[in-house]
Amino acid sequence: MCKFSLSPQDEGQLDIEWVMVQPDTEDAVILYNTGKIYDIYHMSGRVRFIDPIPSSGDGSIEILNLKPTDSGTYQCKVKKLPGIDTHRVQLTVLEQSFLVEKPSKTRCYIQGSQEIGTDVTLKCTSQAGSPVITYNWIKTTTDADQLPVTSKLNSDTGDLLVKNASQIYSGTYKCVSSNRVGTDECSVVLNITPPMNRAGTIAGAVIGTLLGLLLLAFFIFCCFKKRREKKYEKEVHHDIREDVPPPKSRASTARSYIGSNRSSLGSMSPSNMDGYAKTQYNKVPIEDFERAPAQNPNFPPPKVAAPNLSRMGAIPVMIPAQSKDGSIV
Repeated sequence: MCKFSLSPQDEGQLDIEWVMVQPDTEDAVILYNTGKIYDIYHMSGRVRFIDPIPSSGDGSIEILNLKPTDSGTYQCKVKKLPGIDTHRVQLTVLEQSFLVEKPSKTRCYIQGSQEIGTDVTLKCTSQAGSPVITYNWIKTTTDADQLPVTSKLNSDTGDLLVKNASQIYSGTYKCVSSNRVGTDECSVVLNITPPMNRAGTIAGAVIGTLLGLLLLAFFIFCCFKKRREKKYEKEVHHDIREDVPPPKSRASTARSYIGSNRSSLGSMSPSNMDGYAKTQYNKVPIEDFERAPAQNPNFPPPKVAAPNLSRMGAIPVMIPAQSKDGSIV
C-alpha cells in the first residue's frame, strides 16, 4: 500500500518510485515520472500500478506470479518538491507445499479455585492453526481493557495467571490468538467469590463417614448373628441327647399287659400253670421288654428296685420256677 496526498506547497514534478531494499543496494521495481510508467526492471511484465493514474493519490502496486525470490522489503518513495515521503512493506512468499492456516477452534477455560485470595489461571489454546501462534488477553468489562495488576501473561502458551484474586477482578475476559495470516478469539467469565465454610464441610464429611462405618458394622453384625443362628439350629437338629425318655406308648403297653394279667397269675394253680407258662406268658411282646429305646441304643433300660416298684403302685407277681422238661418245681 502506498497512498499519499499532496499539499499546496508541493510544486515540483511528481515522482513515484518502488525499489526492493537489499542489504547493500536498492533494486528498482517500477517508476512513475511526469505521467509515464517505467517497468523494465528485474520484475518486468509481473508488476503494475493498481491505479492506472498513480498521480491521483494511490501509488500501490500489484506483483503477479509471485516467486520465493520476491520475498523482501519493498520501499515506496513519493517525491514532489519540496515534499518527500517514504513507506516500507515486508513481503513474504511461501512455497505452495507449505499452507498457512489461521488459528481456529480457540478454547478458553479457567483452572483453579475462584475464591478470594487464591491464584487462578485463565487458559487459552487454539486447536488448529499454523505456527507461530501468539495469545493476548484483555478484560472486556472495563473501559481501559486492562488486566489485573497481579496478573502475568504468557503469550506463547496463552496462560494468564492472576495471583491473590480479588472480587474486583471478576468480569469477562477475551483471548485473541493470532499468527501471520489471521486471528481467532474466545471469552470466559471470571467470578471471584468469598471462601466457603470449610470447617462445616469437613465436619459434614466426617459425620457422614462415621455414619457409613456404623451402618456397615451393623450390617456385618446382623449377618454374623444370622449365620450363628443357622449353625446352632443345624447342630441341635442332628444332636442325640442322652436324657430323652423311651417312647411312652411301648412302656404303657407293657405295663397294661402285665396289669391285665395280675389276677390270672395270682389265681392259677399248679395244674394249669404249665399251660400258661408255655402259652400265655409267651404272648407278651418280647420287643416291649428287650428292645432298647430308639434314641439310646447303646445303653440297657434302667433297672428299678422292688421297693421303688411298690411306691410306684406296681403289684409283685410270683412266677413259679420250671425244670428243663417244663414241669413246675
